[in-house]
Amino acid sequence: MEEIFSREPKDLGRALCIITGASKGYGRTLALQLSLLLKPRSILLLVARSIDQLNEVKDHIMALDDRQKRLDVRCVQADLEKMEGVEKTIQAAKETSSSEVDHLLLINNAGSLGDVSRLALTFTDPTEVNRYLSLNVSGVLSLTAGVLQAFPRRLGLQRTVVNISSLCALKAFPSWVLYCTGKAARDMLFRVLAEEEPDVRVLSYAPGPLDTDMQVQARCFSGDLKLRRSFSSMFSSGELLSCEESGAKLMKLLLDNDYPSGAHVDFYEL
Repeated sequence: MEEIFSREPKDLGRALCIITGASKGYGRTLALQLSLLLKPRSILLLVARSIDQLNEVKDHIMALDDRQKRLDVRCVQADLEKMEGVEKTIQAAKETSSSEVDHLLLINNAGSLGDVSRLALTFTDPTEVNRYLSLNVSGVLSLTAGVLQAFPRRLGLQRTVVNISSLCALKAFPSWVLYCTGKAARDMLFRVLAEEEPDVRVLSYAPGPLDTDMQVQARCFSGDLKLRRSFSSMFSSGELLSCEESGAKLMKLLLDNDYPSGAHVDFYEL
């Protein structure tokens, strides 16, 4: 993986980089890739529910740090579905002074697929729906707002917020009402943020169909038979993307920094 970036002269500065859902899958890959692009004394804040898995990611990052970057990797065990988890993450970010960094980078990666075995008309319990939205929409907005408030605009500080989006933010998938709704809401959330905060760089990146645990759920449990067969066919024919391949394109987007703020950019557009 290091070879992907070793020829790239750019970096992301001396940053406070916050990655949610960093313990496995795509978030884990992004943490590893970002660690190679940060200047010495940067802080990498890894957030997830499993502290054991976060510590494994931290150990991997420290093993990659053979250029003596002296990265400060911190693990935050937090459930972002709950207010306490959001507040704990914001407080952990506040332990870094704004004057210590020249780039604030927040990667909103944490999310869940939800129950994809059922059609929209079966979701009659608002409590079930609200619980899904708490993690996938409400928690994302509250965390983003809290972090940006903790690091207000100042000369010399670049602020970047990334939303890990999906084709489902733009296209309806039968039996995926929760996931599609959550992703569409998140995209609009960040479009509004880009309008309200023109000095903040805002990006919604759709990483493509990744070969992760979420794809296993999609193949096995999607209530729409046509959709389930489509995902199974993609898996069988090797059309799923590796997290590393998709992450490399996001890294290039962040390094080039020439996307329109608030844009939805898909892996296949690059």
